[in-house]
Amino acid sequence: MSEKEDLAKQKAEAAAKAKAVALARKKAKEEAAENPEGEMDIAKQKAAAAAKAKAAALVKKQAKAEAAEKPEGEMDIAKQKAAAAAKAKAAALAKKQAKEETAENPEGEIDLAKQKAAAAAKAKAAALARKQAKAEAAEKPEGEIDIAKQKAAAAAKAKAAALAKKQAKAETVEKPESEMNIAKQKAAAAAKAKAAALARKQAKEVAAENPEGDMDAVKQKAAAAAKAKAAAAAKAKAAAAAKNRTAVQESEEVDTPSEISPNQSKLDQIVSAIESHVGQGALLENYINRLSKDVPTLVANPDTYFSIAKFLRYDEQLDFSYLSELHGTDFESHMEIYVHLHSFKMNQSVALKVKLDRDTPVIPSLVPLWSGANWPECEAYDLLGINFYEHPDLKRILLGEDWKGYPLRKDYEPYDVEV
Repeated sequence: MSEKEDLAKQKAEAAAKAKAVALARKKAKEEAAENPEGEMDIAKQKAAAAAKAKAAALVKKQAKAEAAEKPEGEMDIAKQKAAAAAKAKAAALAKKQAKEETAENPEGEIDLAKQKAAAAAKAKAAALARKQAKAEAAEKPEGEIDIAKQKAAAAAKAKAAALAKKQAKAETVEKPESEMNIAKQKAAAAAKAKAAALARKQAKEVAAENPEGDMDAVKQKAAAAAKAKAAAAAKAKAAAAAKNRTAVQESEEVDTPSEISPNQSKLDQIVSAIESHVGQGALLENYINRLSKDVPTLVANPDTYFSIAKFLRYDEQLDFSYLSELHGTDFESHMEIYVHLHSFKMNQSVALKVKLDRDTPVIPSLVPLWSGANWPECEAYDLLGINFYEHPDLKRILLGEDWKGYPLRKDYEPYDVEV
């Protein structure tokens, strides 16, 4: 259709509209002359309603005519223009009616009329919004609506992420390294807050969709999943730590020196004395601990642990009279007691170790030999559950007697998991 034809149509529509308005005014004047004052308001209302209905019919007719002439691509634009024109026309008509009512009504009734008009406009807008939502829902099946929502959310999320990356790059170019850490912390905090908001939003949506009875089940499942995740993380961390400890232990115990240690002769002297007085199988192993100032280290058999300690304490040549340290360690595969002794006569230290069964860690107490072993053995009993028999007063010194479990064991779980 050419521009001239469009202009001619618009002029014809304007002329028809003006004619209809003039006819309505003429009828209104004739009715005003014939009817008394009491019937004037009813006549005005009827005339206004008739004019409004006629205008709506004319708009519909024009929309149908344009729909028949225009292709589908132009229909949406035409609908938007028609809706905008109808909205503007309705607003102008409302203003006109308000002015007429203002001239006729006293001041007390003007506010009431305004409130009614505002309420009617609000109701009309809400009805139009619901109508559009229903029309969109009728065009798309329920499955596609959810997919469309998900796609829109994903697109918005991707767009936000891209924008954040772009801003981060720009800030990286502009900011020095000291400010970068602050920027990273702020970005991390913002991301965390965004994730928390998203989680709350999803929780609200789940709460809206699920009945009240299902909500407890959902919460329980979420709590169970979080608990399982935390337990898995703890196990992985414990496994990694055990692996590292094993590697360190092996590196400590393997003696592959490039040069002979200055303490090697003293270690040989001590080992020879033990084997001649206690027995050939008394020691399982002996080596120089390169990672601990070349300390001579003796690994005793559990059956000969106390006999070796007694010999080191009371032998006149050795005379290890001072116990400086005693502690226990859980290596998951076994328990271990480490005793550090010092001889002032030899001006030499030595480490005595013994490996215990993890399920039943029992070993003789060294308190009869060194009184300084009293509290360290109580501590090992308190935190690891190692039992030192013939100890004069073995008890818990850090935790209460009613405490459940031993906190330094690698498989320790609190009695009250929620705490």
